[in-house]
Amino acid sequence: MRRFLLPVLLLLTAAPAQAAAPTSEQKAEFTRVCMSIAQDEALCTCKADAAMTLIDQPFMDVLIAAMKGTRNPAESEYRAYNAYVAKSNQICKPNY
Repeated sequence: MRRFLLPVLLLLTAAPAQAAAPTSEQKAEFTRVCMSIAQDEALCTCKADAAMTLIDQPFMDVLIAAMKGTRNPAESEYRAYNAYVAKSNQICKPNY
């Protein structure tokens, strides 16, 4: 039993911490900003819902700032930014 528990405990303690999902306030702000750009409630609602499962809290701030035009994603964030755009388009605009 001990030989089994030790590796399991090591795996659990070595696992990286995951960032929290975006907050409901972030989702609401995302939707407001999206609506100011697209005026498409169905699309903005879908994109906000997708963001809740595809990205974390810190990256939601990056995404909102990019949509507002107040901050471009950093070079190190472009891959994640493009992945979110592609995946959310796949979900929300399947024939896009």
